[in-house]
Amino acid sequence: MPAVPEHEPSATRNIYAFGITSFLNDTASEMAYWVLPAFLVSLGAGPAQLGLIEGLAESVASFAKLFSGYLTDHIDRRKPLVVAGYFIANAVKPVLAITTAWWHILLIRFTDRLAKGVRGAPRDVMVAESVDKNRLGSAYGLIQSMDSAGAIAGPLAALVLLARFGIRAVFWAAAVPGALCILVALFGIRETRGREATDIKGGESAKPNAPTLPRSAAGTSLPRTFYFVVVAVALFSLGNSSDMFLVMRAQNIGIPMALAPLLGLVFNLTYTLGSWPAGWCSDQFSRRGFSRRWIAAAGYLIFAGVYFMFGRAPSALAIWITMAVYGLYYALTQPVLKALVVEAVDQEVRGRALGIYFFVTSVATLAASLITGELWKHYGASVPFYFSAGLAVVSAALLVVRWSRLRA
Repeated sequence: MPAVPEHEPSATRNIYAFGITSFLNDTASEMAYWVLPAFLVSLGAGPAQLGLIEGLAESVASFAKLFSGYLTDHIDRRKPLVVAGYFIANAVKPVLAITTAWWHILLIRFTDRLAKGVRGAPRDVMVAESVDKNRLGSAYGLIQSMDSAGAIAGPLAALVLLARFGIRAVFWAAAVPGALCILVALFGIRETRGREATDIKGGESAKPNAPTLPRSAAGTSLPRTFYFVVVAVALFSLGNSSDMFLVMRAQNIGIPMALAPLLGLVFNLTYTLGSWPAGWCSDQFSRRGFSRRWIAAAGYLIFAGVYFMFGRAPSALAIWITMAVYGLYYALTQPVLKALVVEAVDQEVRGRALGIYFFVTSVATLAASLITGELWKHYGASVPFYFSAGLAVVSAALLVVRWSRLRA
């Protein structure tokens, strides 16, 4: 089933343009991402420094997401924000090749996350304006599948480069897909605001010749159901630390550094295959009167199982299998939660809603990375993973059980 209505060719172009940029951007990012823990160790850093780097990087991203979310609702041209975000993020990645201290990596990750925060909300609002309400999950799922497909290509390329040229060559090579990403974003993406847009609430396209009315976000409030979703997701995010801790844990039990990109490949293969079907299923749930939250809650429970297994770490084989299952968590939550947030609010405040959602989860993720680093340092490797698993179970129950009472 296509991700966008057949009668909207420009919308179709936008969805695929966003998908291709996501693929290329994630290829560049994942080439570098999965070798960073080993690179940090080679520079004399450890879990505490990793927690500080990922935590501070996510903190700046959180404020950027909040700002860009509010800005998105009040500007006429969103494409410049999106293109600038992709440009800056991909311009700094090759600089990793010339770093000589762990704090250099901190500055680069800081800039990369800032750029991602700037482009996130305007991109997702442009996606929402390109499709009908009953195809939101499919659109976000398709783009997420392309994103995670890049996360397969990236580790594969990193494996080849690591074997022949070393870590620093991986960072230099990341400039190639990064440059292509910028070009596709610049020439492939089209503005959605100010032209015929899709009415998300009604599920019908506006008439081509109808005048575009000014939208006022200032007087539109966000519903309680939206804030309840944010609270549940924030609680979960307090245990959702950087995936780099999973890589470090895998190395801790004997999986060699050279295979770190392969861990990313295994995880992202499941993520890629599951994202679009999960988004499509959430659309079917929504059409039949059910909520997408049930699918998101299932993803949280999978996360809990994965982190529990990483805490026990019974064997290297168990880690490989668990890493593959971990991709299902992302597939069941990332596209689905975006669609849940967008359809919960009015069209005028989508940017604000996404900005708040991204901000809260990023702040919680900042705390999660810092908490995980400290728990690991003082209580051993297992404790932070058990802590994260427990929070995930509570969040899943909160997302499912309390929702009906709130609506009543």
